[in-house]
Amino acid sequence: MKTHLILSTVLIVFLSSCQNTEDKKSTAAGKLVQTESSIERGKYLVEIMDCTSCHSPKVFTPEGPIPDPTRLFGGYDAAQPFPNLTEEEQDFAKKWVLFYPDLTAAVGPWGVSFAGNISSSGSGIGSWTYDQFKRALTQGKFKGLQNTRTLLPPMPWQAYRALKDEDIRAIFDYLKSTEPIDNIVPSPM
Repeated sequence: MKTHLILSTVLIVFLSSCQNTEDKKSTAAGKLVQTESSIERGKYLVEIMDCTSCHSPKVFTPEGPIPDPTRLFGGYDAAQPFPNLTEEEQDFAKKWVLFYPDLTAAVGPWGVSFAGNISSSGSGIGSWTYDQFKRALTQGKFKGLQNTRTLLPPMPWQAYRALKDEDIRAIFDYLKSTEPIDNIVPSPM
């Protein structure tokens, strides 16, 4: 009788551990599906929010400029020197907003701003946490850090304050899944 009790206990423990393993597999599979779904949603949001217009260098085609597929989300290409502005151009820029030909830099009353690298590279958002990304996107904080400068125009972070957490997470998941583009964007001027 004692042997049956021990065997029954061992069997119950074994079956419980098998059940827990199955639960863990289905939970892990659920998270994988959720992440794939989140990435797809993020891609959709990034496309309709037109993030590539500013954050991707362009190639010029007969139909006009299009995002360079080899440098998506890499930001202003630091390899191309930004021209020095004459005093007259600086005065003009105080009354207007001018864009660099590929739209990755802007000159206005605030000075010169460069579109950030939002690819999955370490020089982009590759090492960022979700909280940093959310802070940058909704509070306009440089690199998503609490005590840093505010992101400059034309980044419309004020308009993104109303984004739902699941949409911010989806955008983050998608951008983290993109090809890493190593490019350290210059500081504003």
